[in-house]
Amino acid sequence: QVQLVESGGGLAQPGGSLRLSCAASGSIFSRYAMNWYRQAPGKQREWVAEITSGGGTNYADSVKGRFTISRDNAKKTVYLQMTSLKPEDTAVYYCHVKYTSNWGQGTQVTVSS
Repeated sequence: QVQLVESGGGLAQPGGSLRLSCAASGSIFSRYAMNWYRQAPGKQREWVAEITSGGGTNYADSVKGRFTISRDNAKKTVYLQMTSLKPEDTAVYYCHVKYTSNWGQGTQVTVSS
């Protein structure tokens, strides 16, 4: 079982930036693709970005060009750098180990002036 702990959420102004972190426990981290999802109030959870074990990345169209996912296998941490934030990016952000039931507890991101 992998434990995931997200951090870095908070309040940002439109056009601002935040960097989310997801720290993982366990020895399997480097072997798995990692994903970020988000869930806005009253909406279904949606996929945001993925990074493979080899470092390949994919993004939802809604965040492409604004968000960057990265990972540091030595630190067992995956990051989500968010720039040019929009109010519609407001959500709870979760990290997830692909193909497993391992989810973090989420971190709130609010984009508002």
